Amino acid sequence: MHRFDFPPAQMPQDARALRDEVRAFLAETIAARTPLERAQSWVGFDADFSRKMGARGWIGMTWPARFGGRERSALHRYIVLEEMLAAGAPVAAHWIADRQSGPALMRYGSAAQQEAILPRIAAGECFFCIGMSEPGSGSDLAAARTRAEPVEGGYRVSGTKLWTTYAHEAHYMILLARTAPGERHEGLSQFLVDMKTPGITVRPILDIAGAHHFNEVHFEDVFLPAESLLGQPGDGWAQVMGELAFERSGPERFLSSFTLLTELVRVLAEAPSAASEEAIGRLAAHLIVLRRLSSSVAGMLQAGEDPQLDAAVVKDLGAVFEQEIPEIARRLVACEPSLGARSSFLNVLAYTTLSAPSFSLRGGTREILRGIIARGLGLR
Repeated sequence: MHRFDFPPAQMPQDARALRDEVRAFLAETIAARTPLERAQSWVGFDADFSRKMGARGWIGMTWPARFGGRERSALHRYIVLEEMLAAGAPVAAHWIADRQSGPALMRYGSAAQQEAILPRIAAGECFFCIGMSEPGSGSDLAAARTRAEPVEGGYRVSGTKLWTTYAHEAHYMILLARTAPGERHEGLSQFLVDMKTPGITVRPILDIAGAHHFNEVHFEDVFLPAESLLGQPGDGWAQVMGELAFERSGPERFLSSFTLLTELVRVLAEAPSAASEEAIGRLAAHLIVLRRLSSSVAGMLQAGEDPQLDAAVVKDLGAVFEQEIPEIARRLVACEPSLGARSSFLNVLAYTTLSAPSFSLRGGTREILRGIIARGLGLR
């Protein structure tokens, strides 16, 4: 039975200096971003900003120098991400490659794949998307039906991936597909896919706010050479579970609504009340706890542990917190949120209200996560 201890992470001695360096960089590079643009932080795509981050050594920070990394700790990386998201920096271009696709290549990729791609990711010049979710399967990744049939020289892929963030901008996808029959978690493999490969069609999906960052990606008899396979055939499920520890535990799991929180504090300060002070106090307390849990998972990753269940707890609690903020804001401030309003608060409130339903879907639905946690506790 799993125990959720969440030991405190020991931040590096140069943590303060690194925070100051990141804040100075952000003060210079994103000063002109509006509160609404800052609210879109980790869906904000800006390739030039990503290249600037790469030049600073803030992408692939923990990777070996031979791959363009700086060989710094997972906690150094955590500090940079936290500052970027709190400030509302546009990190979407490099986000997936830095967070999970690069580490997956580091662990399972061939030497040729690593040498060709990892330095480009670290430089902020190579972007990835994730080919996991499918129509009709939601967060149940074991229900994947996309097939990669072994053929001479490689595999033929047919199927569809859904909610694929920035597939229309990505250079590569890491694709989960069935390569052999078996039980739900068996016969799955992952592939490194060049998005320019013939037979791949990317169709846009507009979100409720009318923005295009999701996509449907259709594979029609797509040939992938044998060297596209990541690791060994049939290892896909174990690989995906390892990647999700990176995806579910970071500060993005409780900072998606942070710009709204700062805007709410600003507005409430104009006419403080006991009710508003109590609400902000409770939100601040929740934020502190989530930060503690999330940084603990970063410490576990640094120690070489596999905190899949701990990360699931962070993701679930973080989504609850992020979804509460717009609801609390609407209770405290009598207003009608609007993306066309002159008020930055109303703009940010409208955007976050429209985005909030997705917070408990992306990275695993609430129901799936709680099932994972229950199994880890021996309750099912």
